[in-house]
Amino acid sequence: MEDSSTDHYDSGRPEPSGSLRTFGAVYQAFRENAGFTQESLASAIGYSTHYIGSVEQGRRLPSRKFIDRSEDVLGANGVLRKAAKRLSKQPGLARWFREWAELEKQAISLYTYECRLVPGLLQTEAYARTLFDNRVPLLSEEEVEIQVAARLERQKLLRDRPNTTFSFVIDEHVFMRPTGGADTVRGLIDHVLECMALRNVDVQVMPLNRGVHAGLNGPMRLLETPDNQWFGYCEGQESSQFITDPQTISTLYMRYAKLLSQALTPEDSGSLLKQMRGAL
Repeated sequence: MEDSSTDHYDSGRPEPSGSLRTFGAVYQAFRENAGFTQESLASAIGYSTHYIGSVEQGRRLPSRKFIDRSEDVLGANGVLRKAAKRLSKQPGLARWFREWAELEKQAISLYTYECRLVPGLLQTEAYARTLFDNRVPLLSEEEVEIQVAARLERQKLLRDRPNTTFSFVIDEHVFMRPTGGADTVRGLIDHVLECMALRNVDVQVMPLNRGVHAGLNGPMRLLETPDNQWFGYCEGQESSQFITDPQTISTLYMRYAKLLSQALTPEDSGSLLKQMRGAL
């Protein structure tokens, strides 16, 4: 039964959205019309009854493999595939990030552009703690500790997945902001430089003198799974969007490719960060 690997999306499930609930109802109707119980369908498609139940209740984003297998067994004639495409256009809550974090664990490449702060995978404990300590509305001390611990745990990906390519493009002004004070920023830059020494990590700084660049629409993240499926994630103030729509992914990929050509090279970025650290 496939409840893990590239098909596991369910660590901290999203709040059921309208599109997920609708898809779940359609899926259940196809299952029942084909004469399957959840148990008998689980055996036929190689997924657990829990997985099927979560999809039907609108609590889980179905994987492409799950949909493909279901299409064949249920004789859906492409209806499930078409319905699943609508899920990608549904804006989610911040809880969607838990789905993204699960995909990060399996990704073979991960691309991140950030213009607000240093990405979580590159943050130091002191930098992360400063961000969580000053979040509005305020978090309790216990909540801060939980958030910091979770962020540090995610950072193990850089070293635990040496065959995964991690690419970061970060605006220069992010490193100029004295978040947490000079000591914290010095430690942050030292840490980023250490990460850049890893063979699977590239960090490129978007210089201030680049007046216009391809990332002006805001931060974005892209990743590729082992079965070469692409996902995107864009985060805003109180909402975020988990993206699977191929056309949208293509647009984001084009923008990221342009960003790579507009930013400083990794070598020049390292030199700039060392200069900035020396000036603190």
